[in-house]
Amino acid sequence: MTGMVLKILLPLALLALQGCAFAPGSHIDSGGWGADYKSPPEEDVSDLVKVSRIGPANLRQALVAEVPLPPDELLLKDSDFQYRIGIGDVLQITVWDHPELTIPAGSERSSQESGNVVNENGDIYYPYIGYVNVAGNTTQKVREEVAERLSAYLESPQVDVSVAAFRSQRIYVSGAVDEPGVYPLTNVPTRLVDAISQAGGLEENGDWRHVILTRNGRDYTLSLKDVFEKGNKHHNVLLKSGDVINVPLGNDRKVFVLGEVAKTQSLPMGRNGLSLAEAISNVGGLNERQSDATGVFVVRRSEQAGPDSDILIDLYQLNLKDATAMVMADSFTLQNRDLVYVTAAPLARWNRVVSLLVPSFTALFLGDRAFDLAE
Repeated sequence: MTGMVLKILLPLALLALQGCAFAPGSHIDSGGWGADYKSPPEEDVSDLVKVSRIGPANLRQALVAEVPLPPDELLLKDSDFQYRIGIGDVLQITVWDHPELTIPAGSERSSQESGNVVNENGDIYYPYIGYVNVAGNTTQKVREEVAERLSAYLESPQVDVSVAAFRSQRIYVSGAVDEPGVYPLTNVPTRLVDAISQAGGLEENGDWRHVILTRNGRDYTLSLKDVFEKGNKHHNVLLKSGDVINVPLGNDRKVFVLGEVAKTQSLPMGRNGLSLAEAISNVGGLNERQSDATGVFVVRRSEQAGPDSDILIDLYQLNLKDATAMVMADSFTLQNRDLVYVTAAPLARWNRVVSLLVPSFTALFLGDRAFDLAE
């Protein structure tokens, strides 16, 4: 009887190993409509992938700022800033010892109400001297011109010019801040931290590591985290009129953990981001019975990806069987849309094949026992 069972089991085992013919869903009857269909050949993408091991080099990189330093065109000093008068600004012109020129509209009105508004042509009108073009000039330049033209009517006029209302230059703050909106630039240099403070500060879920500055149609990534936690003043850039600052939501940035882990899922990166160790921990760790700890991979779209680049994908591999690898995993910072994949152990793959055979073996064994008992 044993020989009979082996004769039955051996073909079944071969069938299962070859195609798992008895597995549910292993065969779909197309009804003939797809009889002529042929699967396209798989494309070899090995030349498009750059493979790297996660090791001490990544640990050293973790000591460097997560976000690269801004380009040189953003690294301006306060001394490089000069407020230039624009259309809509209100100027307050003071001529000492001549109150009739200083406040011609009456002393009960504020400086903004009684000042000289820069019209659509960039001009202001002032008594005795008429129209003065001031747009694009500094207050110092306007003071000198007004004093020179008044000297034809007054002896050695002492003139002072200031901006009573800043209306021509604006910056825009949007995203995860308490009070998004439009904010004026003044004659005091305004930096990134100043703008965020004017907007009420960051919301709890604001991603302060990837603040986007848009200037002249180009986007720059700045890190407020580096400014506040590391004192990196380079990211606290000097702002210009027309700049748009956007603080994205941390929950919009995600990574995906797949393969032999306790629970496959997507993880929001949050405002502080995720390390590889945190991502694996957040999904319950590796599946101890089925995972291959030497095969932990991070798949990332290459920064060099493009029509002129041979490399499209960066693949990073980590061997978690090494105790020191956990330190490296905690130092490896994941990026938006990274895919973490844990491969299956060879024994786990064999166990899956066996699991397909067990139901058939059990049915045959029970049938054989029933046959023996019947005899």
